[in-house]
Amino acid sequence: MNDGIQRRTTVKDVAEAAGVGVATVSRVLSGGQASAQTREKVLAAAARLDYRPSALGRNLRRRRTGGIGLLVPDVTDSFYARLIDGVLSCARSYGEPVTVGVTGDDPEREAELIGTMIEQSMDRVIAVPSGDGETWGPALRAGLNLVFADRRGRADVPSVIADDAGGLLTAVEYLAGLGHRKIAFLARHGQAQRVAAFSAALSTVGLPVGPDLVVHARASRDSAYAAAAGLLQRHPDATAVLAGGNVLGEATVLAARELDVRIPRDVSLVMFDDVPWAELCSPPLTVIAQPAQDIGYRAAELVFRQGRRPPRVILPTELVVRASCGPRRRI
Repeated sequence: MNDGIQRRTTVKDVAEAAGVGVATVSRVLSGGQASAQTREKVLAAAARLDYRPSALGRNLRRRRTGGIGLLVPDVTDSFYARLIDGVLSCARSYGEPVTVGVTGDDPEREAELIGTMIEQSMDRVIAVPSGDGETWGPALRAGLNLVFADRRGRADVPSVIADDAGGLLTAVEYLAGLGHRKIAFLARHGQAQRVAAFSAALSTVGLPVGPDLVVHARASRDSAYAAAAGLLQRHPDATAVLAGGNVLGEATVLAARELDVRIPRDVSLVMFDDVPWAELCSPPLTVIAQPAQDIGYRAAELVFRQGRRPPRVILPTELVVRASCGPRRRI
């Protein structure tokens, strides 16, 4: 750079010049593992662009910016809105600002935001992780104080999560008690642990685990609707559906109306998250209620805590029974 008014080179610029991902650049510049060829490409691009990665190390240790970085998949999802509110409430009591970033449950976007937080020498980070655990390696090597919320991510990072396994077991036992034998699960990207808990719950009550009855959606309402409609059309033998979140539950209700599938006469529905419209829906939806605000608040408490922290905090869920479930229909 020849003059002070030009835009400073960022880690994203280096990634584009080297033809690799942002996460790879962050890993190379923070001393992580990479092939010799990749390392050479990244370092050459950084030198060519006059990129100075001091924020990855020296600045992070000497000049903290304060505040909390908070990464969530979607700010329009009421669950994450309440989680954000919990973080804000706790941070307010410490007099610390919160900067919110939206990943869209896209690992590449998450990697870009991680690189930005490292560059900005962010003090503390709370995240609902989207990518695999390795995506967060550069942040940990750079010394960020990191806590995961809602999802575990990796074992060496403290996390605050709801008791998905207990909630799903209670819901599956309830549906099995109504006579349901083919229960489908509508999952969102990033819910692998929730899907595993669903499969374990089916096995516990002696029901078959059918991988074709687990349908995945991306982090958008259009994708959720397409997944829900496809599930109802391709699996008319499924007499009950568990939706992995409120956006997925909303999509299932809308798809059922479009396809003239009646809830609960044709299919019973249980949804994760107790949102205001769930009780106003016709029929009112049975839900697995999660303490979203408490998850955010407790995650913020952990990120501010000095000294030893628990590796995992698990908060209870509750099955709230309403009118969206009924006895199994005869196929």
